[in-house]
Amino acid sequence: MSAKVGERLPYLLSKLKAPRVRERLQATAERAREEGWPYEQFLEVLLEAEIFARDASGARQRIRHAAFPAHKTLEDFDFTAQPSAEKPLLLHLAQLAWIHEHAHVCLIGPPGTGTTHCETPEPCRPGRLRGWRRRWRT
Repeated sequence: MSAKVGERLPYLLSKLKAPRVRERLQATAERAREEGWPYEQFLEVLLEAEIFARDASGARQRIRHAAFPAHKTLEDFDFTAQPSAEKPLLLHLAQLAWIHEHAHVCLIGPPGTGTTHCETPEPCRPGRLRGWRRRWRT
């Protein structure tokens, strides 16, 4: 007695550790049949979903391991409350060119001046430091 076509796919996908493909397999297969997708397009759609989910999971994991004190963004920073913070300089640093130049950045200031707020947002932005790890130190 032969196995039904596709019957082993859930097992194979679990061995490959591809849970998002497994979750989306049935709905994507139905859509592909209805719309007459070529095999390559069907596979591409499933793999894109898996890669996207893995990238997002990796980013969340790197942020958690960095032990940032809080999740903040530069858009939330109140430059009027801290006029000594140089907005053009901080926006330039947010472009992260200093990483590719192998430079170091150290923000120093007394409590309440916004150093923590300015240090934590950019690495938290999805995709900004793909694959890079960072550790928060006080």
